[in-house]
Amino acid sequence: MTFQVFMLAVVLVLILEGAGPLLFPNKWRRYLNELSQQNQHVIQRFGGILVTVGIVMFIIFT
Repeated sequence: MTFQVFMLAVVLVLILEGAGPLLFPNKWRRYLNELSQQNQHVIQRFGGILVTVGIVMFIIFT
């Protein structure tokens, strides 16, 4: 993987992560409020699922 491809991936993540607060700030605020009320184990499980899906997709597409 070249540095340019890595930076492109970082840029795409920033664009996707920034689209929510930019386009829907009130919904984003409610989402973060609801997320902060969740049990720690639920948040950890959700994060683990996201990481696992990301790794699997990375392996499939490389």
